[in-house]
Amino acid sequence: GYAAQKLGITLHDLLALGRQNPDDSSESFNMAYLAIRGSGAVNGVSRLHGKVSRHLFEPLFPRWPADEVPVGHVTNGVHMPSWDSAAADDLWTKACEKDRWLGTAATLEQDIRRVSDESLWQFRIAASKSLVEYARERLSRQLAASGASSEAIDGAKHLFDPNALTLAFARRFATYKRPNLLLHNPARLLRLLANPERPVQLIIAGKAHPEDRAGQALIHEWISFIRRPETRPHVIFLSDYDMLLTERLVQGVDVWINTPRRPWEASGTSGMKVLVNGGINLSELDGWWAEAYTPEVGWALGDGLEHGDDPAWDAVEADALYDLLEREVIPEFYTRDQRGIPTAWVKRMRESMARLTPRFSANRTVREYTEQHYLPAAAAYRLRTSNKGAIGRQMVDWQHSLEQKWPTLHFGEVKVETRGEQHVFEVQVCLNGLDPKAVRVELYADGIMGSAPARQEMKRLRQLAGVPGGYVYSATVSAARPPADYTARVIPHCDGVAIPLEDARILWQR
Repeated sequence: GYAAQKLGITLHDLLALGRQNPDDSSESFNMAYLAIRGSGAVNGVSRLHGKVSRHLFEPLFPRWPADEVPVGHVTNGVHMPSWDSAAADDLWTKACEKDRWLGTAATLEQDIRRVSDESLWQFRIAASKSLVEYARERLSRQLAASGASSEAIDGAKHLFDPNALTLAFARRFATYKRPNLLLHNPARLLRLLANPERPVQLIIAGKAHPEDRAGQALIHEWISFIRRPETRPHVIFLSDYDMLLTERLVQGVDVWINTPRRPWEASGTSGMKVLVNGGINLSELDGWWAEAYTPEVGWALGDGLEHGDDPAWDAVEADALYDLLEREVIPEFYTRDQRGIPTAWVKRMRESMARLTPRFSANRTVREYTEQHYLPAAAAYRLRTSNKGAIGRQMVDWQHSLEQKWPTLHFGEVKVETRGEQHVFEVQVCLNGLDPKAVRVELYADGIMGSAPARQEMKRLRQLAGVPGGYVYSATVSAARPPADYTARVIPHCDGVAIPLEDARILWQR
């Protein structure tokens, strides 16, 4: 079979790599477990996703603190030239030159800040006009294909106002994305949309999986709302959601709305695509927006905490969403200076473009993967295969030694002496024949108030008299924290081996 012929292991051993307990053949096979055990590095696709993933995969690293579960993060980014409009490309080219995405993008933030309010606003006016024209044409074709009346088709050709504030919600319809949060109070939503002095228009687009009945039901709720005569002029649903539709929406929309249930959105990239086009995000503090948001670049929904599938919390956030639109978003868009420019809006737009577009571009993402993962992986491969695999064999021998000796390792006496502003720890460790170079003895304390844990390597002072394989280790730390905060531990150590990813053994003193 494949396992024996290609991998040189039995099928049983291959399946064991996909279980939390490799020896429990009744446990279901988990592809993520297999992937982690076969990887040299693991990362989430946003900072929050990395944190969530560390919690999810804690069972593979028993007794390791959650912060040390070996899952980092490289936040997603998008290929900006694939999503910018022709007008956006022209604007960025004039400000930042044609080859702006071929280098480090280090100067883009300063360059785009030099663009005047007038230029940015004229750019957005043209983008809105283009989107409205496209939406009218697409909706007309959609209605014609569905057998709608000629009156309805003709009406679609005159729908929406290029000068009105345009919001969009477009993505896969799944319950965790809460696509109907805006519909929590239909009457209040309609009042916001139909204000004759400050009109708002809303484009909804998306699909549900063919087997996702709940997602399909959410779409039907929007269709029912849109079919009301009083709603029809203000909201449209564009079907057959695809990349072309996404492209046109992100190029022309004023505000991109995203309402996932935190922390279910691993990253999300649709909101990144509006950045280069001058659109502004209003999103739940989840995925990429949890690390991107500041008050100067957009609007945030939620309190940054997890509330589960709680209808009461959904109601709270729905009201908060209406409040944001009513009190901040809509007034800012319609408050104009003597030139007819919404200066506060343009300022927010400029900050979003300048700060976030380079940061959430594929340039940064690819660079981080290259520097943090690909180059180290290549170096590790060269190291392990050098000299006909001699170092790789040494690593295997080291691991076999750990397997034999680890169960007998134990701690002896622990002494702590406070000298002025320092605690001096001395710890006895019995390695019972294991090479001291095969392990690392550390002093550890949990982080305080969100800070990183304290980890300090303990130095081997001397061999313990009368105890074969026994040693005394010492470390000095600040006395700012009580001695009881600290505990000693032993972890595997071998140059070039990722701990705990490749060996999750750990022994705590207490």
